[in-house]
Amino acid sequence: MAAHPNRRDLGLLVLRVGTGAVLAAHGTQKLFGWFGGGGIEGTAHGMAAMGFHPPRQSAIAAGLGEAGGGALLALGLATPAAGAAAAGAMAGAVSVHAPAGFFAQAGGYEYPAFLGFTAAALGVTGAGRYSLDHATGHVLDRPWVVATAFVGSALAAAAVVGKRAQARAEKAATEADLANGSDGDRADGTGTTDEPASG
Repeated sequence: MAAHPNRRDLGLLVLRVGTGAVLAAHGTQKLFGWFGGGGIEGTAHGMAAMGFHPPRQSAIAAGLGEAGGGALLALGLATPAAGAAAAGAMAGAVSVHAPAGFFAQAGGYEYPAFLGFTAAALGVTGAGRYSLDHATGHVLDRPWVVATAFVGSALAAAAVVGKRAQARAEKAATEADLANGSDGDRADGTGTTDEPASG
């Protein structure tokens, strides 16, 4: 027997508010330094260390994707765009944690992936009856909005993650070249040593 529509709408409300609140809290850490976060400057420094460039713009984009997307999900307003924005932000976080594997206790991407999939599912499913989308006649929750939001978010996330991967690969290649050059200097006797010169 199918669940009563009110139960489905209540379930969507609970899921939206819970997921949106978690995302918004993380975003305000990045944007405003709330809840022990680093604010824009601290987040930009972290973004630079993780290979995201330009770091300040990356920090703002990540913060807005999480805080803005989370707040809109909780309200049930422009739900497809909100879910897509939050999922895109989480894709960037997944790329950072992916080298550590899946599980969170090892530093893996389990947590951001879960948030991203939940946000994406809400964006596709819709906010339900207890939402601002429903109150406004779903003017921002049309099929074309769903398609546009998710295609745009996927392209943006792919560009950001790809640019980071390329920058990290170039940095690693440069460091390897420098290391090989130093080894070569030592091998051919042109490098410096700690031994004093003979008089």
